[in-house]
Amino acid sequence: MRKLLNTLYVTTPESYLSKDGQNVVVSIKSEEKFRIPIHNIEGIVCFGYMGASPGLVGLCAEHNVGLTYATENGWFLGRFTGKINGNVLLRRKQFRMADSDIDSLNIARMVISGKLANSRNVLQRATRDHGENLNLIAFNESIGIINNKLKSIQRARNLDEIRGYEGEGALAYFSVFDQMILHQKEHFYFHQRSRRPPLDNVNAMLSFVYTLLMHEITTALETVGLDPCVGFLHRDRPGRSSLALDLMEEFRPYLADRLVLSLINRKQVNSKGFIHPETTGITMTDETRKEIISAWQKRKQESIVHPFLNEDISVGLLPYVQALLFARFLRGDLDNYPVFIMK
Repeated sequence: MRKLLNTLYVTTPESYLSKDGQNVVVSIKSEEKFRIPIHNIEGIVCFGYMGASPGLVGLCAEHNVGLTYATENGWFLGRFTGKINGNVLLRRKQFRMADSDIDSLNIARMVISGKLANSRNVLQRATRDHGENLNLIAFNESIGIINNKLKSIQRARNLDEIRGYEGEGALAYFSVFDQMILHQKEHFYFHQRSRRPPLDNVNAMLSFVYTLLMHEITTALETVGLDPCVGFLHRDRPGRSSLALDLMEEFRPYLADRLVLSLINRKQVNSKGFIHPETTGITMTDETRKEIISAWQKRKQESIVHPFLNEDISVGLLPYVQALLFARFLRGDLDNYPVFIMK
């Protein structure tokens, strides 16, 4: 099993990354603040960065450490990677299947079914744990809609129908999302998903955590030798990691949405950590980003039993395990891709 290494998150916008031997060095205004051996990390994510030295970029490429850039509020900008890993035959199979309407429909059906099943399970868990604080009629209605969309997806004839059912299921899920925010309601509320830019504190947190998740999925796909840019539901677009977006769907409710709700309800974040400019979307302070990243890293260390492998694994290894299973499916070792569905 692959070793769970660390991801270095650089949240201070004034940070500059450089190389010192086999070490990554983070400096602010020419003063060294942190260093870590390159072999101890598997990725670097920079938020609002000043830059990185050519030597550091070369060091990352040499050790296959992905270097991801994002805005201060977590919107993905770009990613640098070294040599492509894996078997060229696997990637050729991926490309051929992506060109097939039948294969693309089958894969899209699986990943969106996983997303909606996990969305439903998040709602069901909320009713079990906090039913006295929720409008159970609304929750049961949303769960019913999602169940109907799961059935409709099995009968979908093309990708547009899949996207339509996914959108309707997501609308039902997010229609009760605000009720799962049990504390700090004055400052943390959710009316609808807003991305560019995030228009409230909750959307700012969701976008930020989705960026963290995107990095993990992309790294996992590259590790097993797949091309993150060639997807099945998300079609080819320059600069977009379409396959990473495909496999990210099943993890959004379980890893990202639940983490955001937990941070708010446990009061690990508060309204002081959010900046509300008059003309742009919500941004977070450096301290709040660090708090979210700390919670994200702790979550990755937790252990679960994988529902398909029936083995104990770290939560942080889930993207790698699913990428490996997806590669096995593409090679024909598995009849179907076993999406991850939370219990």
